Amino acid sequence: MLKGSRCETAKCPIEKQERLTAPGQHGWRRSRGSDYGVRIREKQKLKRFYGLLDRQFMRYYREAARKPGNTGKILLELLERRLDNVVYKLNFAPSRKESRQLITHGHIYLNGRRVDVPDITVKIGDKITVKNSDRSRKLIKKQIETNPNYSTQGWLQLNVEKPEATIVSMPTREDIQLVVDEQLVVEFCSR
Repeated sequence: MLKGSRCETAKCPIEKQERLTAPGQHGWRRSRGSDYGVRIREKQKLKRFYGLLDRQFMRYYREAARKPGNTGKILLELLERRLDNVVYKLNFAPSRKESRQLITHGHIYLNGRRVDVPDITVKIGDKITVKNSDRSRKLIKKQIETNPNYSTQGWLQLNVEKPEATIVSMPTREDIQLVVDEQLVVEFCSR
């Protein structure tokens, strides 16, 4: 009670209407950004979504540019077919980082062989299984049980009981649930 009531004056910070804007003369004003800035933001968004470094990303871009067809769609398809992304899409791990860790620690098998490289590109007919040990199976079962209503995408076929999965077809642009303009990424990388 020594300081008095502050919120009955015009200087009250709680009820002051001018706080809807940022401090300073210009407030929240922000420019549109240059063409370069827009394109690099799209590329960075794609890189961070899949957890890639710049050199890895440019390797995927060069591979997509060599193939005939729409480079942007091919790039997204290549990124979607990475083993760490497929393990994440199968709900074996809660994030792409953790799916990468599962792979590098040897919990995931591809076509019956142990793999420890998360950036392997899967093909149609590849079979992804879990290591035949109690610890590995418990990790995967625990993750699947935390999200029981999870449904896999159409290009993946999952058997929850074993757990194992098969790549049935290639992913399409509609399967990729990322809001990114791949044409801007291609324009940035092709310069």
